[in-house]
Amino acid sequence: MNLARLGEENLEKYGEYVALVFEGKEYTNREQHRAANRLANALRGLGVGVGDRVVVMLPNCPEVPQSCAAILTLGAVVVPVIFLLSPEEVKHILGDSEAKVVITSTDMLWKVEPLIGALPTLRHVVLVDGDGERTLGLAGLAKGEPDTFTVVERADDDLAVILYTSGTTGQIKGVALSHRNLHSNARAAAALNELSREDWGLAVLPLSHSYGLMLMNAGNILGTRSVLLRWFNPEEVLTTIQKFRIRAMAGVPTMFVYLLNYPGAEAHDTSSMIYWGSGAAPLPLELVEPFEKKFGGRILEGYGLTEAAPLVSAHRISMERRLGSVGKPVPSVEVKILDADDRELPVGEAGEICVRSPGVMLGYYRLPEETAKTVRNGWLYTGDIGRLDADGYLYIVERKKDLIIRGGFNIYPREVEEVLYAHPKVVEAGVVAMPDPLMGEDVLAFVVLKAGQQATTEEIMAFCQEKLAKFKCPKQVRFVDSLPKNPIGKILKKELRRLIESNLA
Repeated sequence: MNLARLGEENLEKYGEYVALVFEGKEYTNREQHRAANRLANALRGLGVGVGDRVVVMLPNCPEVPQSCAAILTLGAVVVPVIFLLSPEEVKHILGDSEAKVVITSTDMLWKVEPLIGALPTLRHVVLVDGDGERTLGLAGLAKGEPDTFTVVERADDDLAVILYTSGTTGQIKGVALSHRNLHSNARAAAALNELSREDWGLAVLPLSHSYGLMLMNAGNILGTRSVLLRWFNPEEVLTTIQKFRIRAMAGVPTMFVYLLNYPGAEAHDTSSMIYWGSGAAPLPLELVEPFEKKFGGRILEGYGLTEAAPLVSAHRISMERRLGSVGKPVPSVEVKILDADDRELPVGEAGEICVRSPGVMLGYYRLPEETAKTVRNGWLYTGDIGRLDADGYLYIVERKKDLIIRGGFNIYPREVEEVLYAHPKVVEAGVVAMPDPLMGEDVLAFVVLKAGQQATTEEIMAFCQEKLAKFKCPKQVRFVDSLPKNPIGKILKKELRRLIESNLA
């Protein structure tokens, strides 16, 4: 099937309804569908055909789902790009994917314009909010085009989307996802929903990220209504929740940290909230109780990765929540825990999380050796360390590459971070390995203090020593103004390690 058929099925099943509100304007599902068809016709006029790659680099706006639907309808391939990426990363993605067209906005044009004429495959740049000498305006391009288009059929395993991700280490690489990958994962996500179609959801995650893309596809299946924010802003999030009586919001832990520490948050009524979905990074457990007490609802943690399209496990509203767990594997997804010799481990023992599902990627785009290392015998080796309990709940222990080995003892940075988050003066923390001539590696903590707070290294270390075995406690503590994060808000351990390397150089 072609993933674009989800839009057609949505209209057939639910009829016309207001599916999206963005910056005060309502958009019905039919309006979005027609806009996508006009764009599909326009792109075909530009020479875009089956298998061609089209980059969509935009902040959240109605043109993102329109563009994705149009590209898929043509039988072409969507290459979503988070607009916060650097010019070098954008150049790499456009070159590696051999994109034919880029759909972007005027404030992002500076990252793309130098590549016009420099990349042999790049033919056109389309702006959703303007025009230029070397670009095309979306409004003019689509004006007068028919608002109907027959979806080009694709095989289930044909390429649909390339999502570029650097993960936690290494060169940015494209995750090749098929129509089957994305369709099956959207169905699995939709199966977890227990809210009414009348309930409003709040969409703040980048639609160009695998997490946001999954929710967009699941929303088509469920016929849900969403208020879309251009990007995350605590004041706008809280105001929108109050105005629309929002019932659910998916986010990343960093967003919840910012909300919890946002001055004046108490002035907003968030009592309508039923749940806050958390994913893409580990959720600090010390955050949960004060957050729920302040804002209402429950934080429900899940787990996924782009290579799995992306959802692997989740909590649902009606199931028992086990704090520290990322829920149970979702429908059609199998999880097993393996040791270093690929032997399956018993309940409760930690090892590498391996995933098998229809959502497991086709592979890394044009990187067969990397693919062969990651997908073996149909199983995706995630690089994450975890364990399963007797009831099938999955617990993420650590990234394999983030593990600290001190004098032969394994130390999981997340365990140390949980203690640091419990300190009343700490707002964020990141723990990594530092070289040690005696122990091989030791524990280094980067700490961000709450506004107006002061603390000493000795104070933080003493706090840790009260709650952790001595060998797990930080050898050094470095206070920083902020922690490096990727565009979705995940703390980048590799950047913290680079800070150590630069200081040693």
